[in-house]
Amino acid sequence: MVEKKRILIVEGNTREENNEFTQVGINTHTESLIKSIDFYKKNLEIDIANPSSDQNLTSSIESLDKYDGLIWGGSSLNIYNDTDEIRRQINFMRECQNKIKKILAICWGLQVAVTVAGGIVSKSSKGAHRGIAHNIKINEEGTKHPIYLNKKSKFNTPAFNFDEVIKIPNKAILLSSNDLNNVMGLQFNTNTSDIWGIQYHPEITYEKMISLIHFRKERLINKGAFRDQEEINTHVEMIEKEIKTSEKISRMKELENWLNYLYDDTEQRRYN
Repeated sequence: MVEKKRILIVEGNTREENNEFTQVGINTHTESLIKSIDFYKKNLEIDIANPSSDQNLTSSIESLDKYDGLIWGGSSLNIYNDTDEIRRQINFMRECQNKIKKILAICWGLQVAVTVAGGIVSKSSKGAHRGIAHNIKINEEGTKHPIYLNKKSKFNTPAFNFDEVIKIPNKAILLSSNDLNNVMGLQFNTNTSDIWGIQYHPEITYEKMISLIHFRKERLINKGAFRDQEEINTHVEMIEKEIKTSEKISRMKELENWLNYLYDDTEQRRYN
């Protein structure tokens, strides 16, 4: 029998925002992630932390070294805003990077990890990914990295982000890019951790992305992501066409590869 591994999932959204999702029947990011992990039927014990909303993180921090891995998910927060919720996440990530060896940092998780490691995140200069990222290209370093094992060299994928990494940490390795964000895939080591970071969501379906667009339509129009409802409708139609050609196993390949890495106790880190 395969040895049980224990991982920590960090929820990036506040509990208040997640309650809004629940009220309209949309899964939280953590719920979506767990559902995708369950698809692979791994022998896993999963704990959940929400550093923005959990009142007492001391016990969580003290027990971090018991985890074999960490997955840090998405959020609607902006890392450059100086709020208590964001400071708590940054401090918690710093502790994780001191104690957990294998980290998968997804979207917001990548931005928090990069910030702690000395990189810089800012508002995307070329616009936002609005439910989908087009034409992500894996570079030469990316083709060597296990996160992209058996992944097509150019692909579309679910994504929702207004911010981007503009400076990568020292000795970080850029793995993939697209026309909107130069940093779409990244690997770097800090202290104890080997961090695989992606600026998109292999664990989330396009259907959920469409639900998020409809749920947040007023906010998105106010932010300038869409001009009006007509543009939203056209954009959603484009994503619906993508659903017809998207394959679940291909979409989630990065998550599958990281889970396999989690169970490979003999694998040497490629970049030290």
